[in-house]
Amino acid sequence: MDSKRKQIGVITVRGPDYHPTRRLAEAARERGCDLEPINPYRVWPAYREGSAVLLGDRRAVYLDAVLPRQGAEIKDAALPLIAHMAQMGVAVINRLPAIERAKHKFFTLQALAGAALPVARTVFVSAAEGIEAALDEFGAPGAVLKPVSGRQGSGICRIYPGEVLPRHIRIELDNGRGVLVQQYIEPEGRQDLRALVIGGKVAGAMALAPAQGDFRANVHLGGQGRVLELSASLAETAIRAAAAVGLEIAGVDLMVAADGRVLVNEVNYAPGFKGLEAATGKDIAGAMIDYVLRVLGSNI
Repeated sequence: MDSKRKQIGVITVRGPDYHPTRRLAEAARERGCDLEPINPYRVWPAYREGSAVLLGDRRAVYLDAVLPRQGAEIKDAALPLIAHMAQMGVAVINRLPAIERAKHKFFTLQALAGAALPVARTVFVSAAEGIEAALDEFGAPGAVLKPVSGRQGSGICRIYPGEVLPRHIRIELDNGRGVLVQQYIEPEGRQDLRALVIGGKVAGAMALAPAQGDFRANVHLGGQGRVLELSASLAETAIRAAAAVGLEIAGVDLMVAADGRVLVNEVNYAPGFKGLEAATGKDIAGAMIDYVLRVLGSNI
């Protein structure tokens, strides 16, 4: 490694060809930096004579900054590395407390509601026996069931009163993870928006349309994205949502119901941005690297 060039790491279980990592590496090179993917299961935090050190992949030892991007289904064994690197003086963007909050959907809602941001009616259910009681909150339209952790809309489904629980939801409950039971909002007349917040500013946004016959507006599930300039009030909501969760870089999903109500749906600490770059034509990867370099500059 060139000791004069800034060394940036991406904590990820994916390889260098995974779209976000590849794009971040391209943007780093364009700015005279090196970027390396660091597998959290190939680096081991340790203490040597009271000092925090790293064993395993030697590339992790030389980092100036790191972007944790393990994804929504990050396992607990990968978490200590994030805090350990921060203790070693590495600039970590985003930090562990915010990641732990963001990776659990109900903890995210608690942070948002605590900051007086609008969220959907939601019940957190810790056992199957609570599902019917939760559904009583929503009546005939039924509700949406969400695992507490997931990515790209996986595991989200709709349920009506009296229906048998889907197997994957029962597994979540049996394994002690709990699920969210959330109000169903009709896709017709609804706007689904995604904003990427970097350093307290909206770097880009797009509107999402669900695939035919689906209520989930996820690009990975066939949803379509188009460029969108957020209004000042929606941009402020997205920025406040990222701050409430404690994230410096965040994907914020907003929902505008047919009656105009605005809800913060989810906040993601490791947002994908392939669809956003395609829809907006913006260099989102470059904006992330620019922010990392600003953080490093302020730490000099």
